[in-house]
Amino acid sequence: MVRFFSLLLLLLATFPTLAQSTGVLTGTVRDRKTQESLPGVTVILEGTNLGAASDAEGRYRLTDIPVGSYNVRASIIGYDMLLRANVVITSGNASIINLELSSNTQQLAEVEVVGSRAIRVATAETPLSVQRINTEEIKSNPGGNFDISKVIQTLPGVGGGGTGGTSGFRNDIIIRGGAPNENVYYLDGIEVPVINHFQTQGSGGGPTGILNVSFIEDVTLSSSAFEARYDNALSSVLQFRQRDGNPDRVQGNVRLSGTEVAGTLEGPLAKNTTFLASARRSYLQLLFKAIDLPIRPNYWDFQYKVTTKLSPKTTLTALGLGAIDHFELAVPRKSSPDKEYTLRSTPTIDQWNYTVGFGLRQLLPDGYLNVALSRTQLDNELDQFEDRTTTEESRRVLLTRSGETENKLRLDVNKAKGRWQYAYGAVGQYVEYDSRFFSRVRREVRDAQGQVVSPQVDVRFQTAIDFARFGAFGQLTRTLLPDDRLTVSAGLRADGNSFTTGGANLLRTLSPRVSASYALAQRWNLNASVGRYYKIPPSTILGFRDEAGTLVNKNARYIRSDHYVAGLEFLPTAASRFTLEGFYKKYSDYPVSVRDGISLANLGGDFAALGNEAVQSTGKGRAYGAELFFQQKLTRKVFAVASLTAFRSEFSGTDGQYKPSAWDTRFLASGLLGRKFSKGWEMGFKYRFAGGSPYTPFDLEASQATYFAVGRGVLDYSRLNTVRLGNFQQFDFRLDKKFNWRRTSIDLFLDLQNAFLLKTPGLPTYSFQRTSDNTDFLTTDGQPIRPDGSNAFPILLQDDSPNLTPTIGFILEF
Repeated sequence: MVRFFSLLLLLLATFPTLAQSTGVLTGTVRDRKTQESLPGVTVILEGTNLGAASDAEGRYRLTDIPVGSYNVRASIIGYDMLLRANVVITSGNASIINLELSSNTQQLAEVEVVGSRAIRVATAETPLSVQRINTEEIKSNPGGNFDISKVIQTLPGVGGGGTGGTSGFRNDIIIRGGAPNENVYYLDGIEVPVINHFQTQGSGGGPTGILNVSFIEDVTLSSSAFEARYDNALSSVLQFRQRDGNPDRVQGNVRLSGTEVAGTLEGPLAKNTTFLASARRSYLQLLFKAIDLPIRPNYWDFQYKVTTKLSPKTTLTALGLGAIDHFELAVPRKSSPDKEYTLRSTPTIDQWNYTVGFGLRQLLPDGYLNVALSRTQLDNELDQFEDRTTTEESRRVLLTRSGETENKLRLDVNKAKGRWQYAYGAVGQYVEYDSRFFSRVRREVRDAQGQVVSPQVDVRFQTAIDFARFGAFGQLTRTLLPDDRLTVSAGLRADGNSFTTGGANLLRTLSPRVSASYALAQRWNLNASVGRYYKIPPSTILGFRDEAGTLVNKNARYIRSDHYVAGLEFLPTAASRFTLEGFYKKYSDYPVSVRDGISLANLGGDFAALGNEAVQSTGKGRAYGAELFFQQKLTRKVFAVASLTAFRSEFSGTDGQYKPSAWDTRFLASGLLGRKFSKGWEMGFKYRFAGGSPYTPFDLEASQATYFAVGRGVLDYSRLNTVRLGNFQQFDFRLDKKFNWRRTSIDLFLDLQNAFLLKTPGLPTYSFQRTSDNTDFLTTDGQPIRPDGSNAFPILLQDDSPNLTPTIGFILEF
């Protein structure tokens, strides 16, 4: 593979290139508070004499830019300087960068002080616990493979993949010790519940992200101090901002790698209308088969955005996102009979989902109005048969047929007047959920005479529910003290629903929140926030019925989390930033399994669905810790990110005793270093570390006695999460070489995930040893296996094999 990469480099190098290949940078500049176009803004490329001023409509355009990477600065009197680092200019596509400037009423004489704020991503409403990454940082992230969910895992306080008690190939995003379903995602202001292929229904995650990085302008992660406009978030709010299509000409790109092929096209549809459209097809299953991994993900995804400027003050946006997925585990060439039997006993997954929506933005005096209408639908199918050697219904172990639909209408008004800012709005949703479920808990067991020793036990139910959700919010922000050194923001929201008992009482979910930011010195800021947040339990919990057909979880309450956060921010230069934060999150009314008396946070999530059982809202939890973060934007051709988080995440069940959650890895660390070289070369390194995830060991005696009947080991919940996996570590490497011709460019890349072949800790699996021909269980006396398993050979199958995922590919822009 590396030899192929070298030959391709040599071949491309023989093509004639233009000595002075150039590109284009264009976009619009707006006021962040009012969304009004800003004319007269100076936009320059650092280290050059190239620059331009925005016109009356806020548009700027720089042409004849030598290809390469630049830092872009935007400035105008009365506004904080804005820095966009590592903007790549190619001859293939025009780079479209939209800029939003924040007004600055402080009387600061020193220009360098204003410049030092250029890297700051905090806002008045969210002054801390916020990070932002732009499209170039996503594209060049080593091991990220253009997957936004993987890139996010390098930020402080963010665990995922092998760091959250799930398999290493997953994209479960664990923020400050919270569950994956505690995060909400917004795409251009429209909520998108599903951003990963093969999502666990009611939870999150999945092996691969859906979002096309070619559409993304930047991603903002808020891990606390959420504005009151966002509902249903307990751990984080992720905002994905998409760019508009090129208004000047049709352009596009084709991305081909070892895992997928993707095509993107954009351009003008009419005078005031642009479009972006893409489709992607995986062949990840072929790569994993070639490198002998059992994972076989197979998917399609599609995305589009159409932007129409109806008038100088009115913009209409239509967007869509969808995916079609098939997932199964195959038997690799290097496998034992025991592992082969286990792999064949896993379910196959077929899913499809989509989100479509319309967003209307109307500029108002001193502000703007947002209206968003969207529909999301998810269909989830799981099938599992004994040993997957047949699809006869008599051999079926598991069946799931479930669907979920959400129709949403959001409205918010945002105003800015002098030192005051305020916003208010409301949301209404109509939710439909249905599920048909079958699970064989225990197969029938007969003795040698054919008499039934243990009868077959099946669980089956069918459900369908629909209900309304609604909520409203208000947010008020004010600057205080001379030179506006203190900024205070307060918000209040309430949410309700028509399904749960007492759910329509908005007083039960009143969630106040207050944040403050104080400028200690020219480059030092002290920030703090206190807030209460609520989340409705997943529809998989609300829609569960018992054998009598009764909806047993109608008494479930909204999950509550109170956040207390304080932090210090230091901005030594316009391109560097240090933050130190401490946080404490207190949970109440958390779902606890009625069957086991254990909090769902201590159980974690599997790959089927979360919450298909009776629960009670009596659990409590806490997560607390500290984070240290450093960021160096592109300076002298080097950029770097480093973070360290130490935390605890603990939840209680019916016994009231706090025990480690499934995501209590204790320590998280990450580092990224990138270097730009001459002639289009770029190299990057990334390292991630997480402490061992806790898990519950098997009750070996009970497992042996019941395995033949139930087909799996029995966990010893008296030792809940008392054992830990080994530490998770991964080192990734990326190498890029860019070639530019007239109106065409190509980026050839090599990406290695887990380049040092470090072990990926995974949960062990309980099984009985199989015969060498894998036709039966091996026994101690050579006789057929007994119903109580007393003559079997128990075995714990370890899952910690190191996996190297190499990707070679190119991006062709035209």
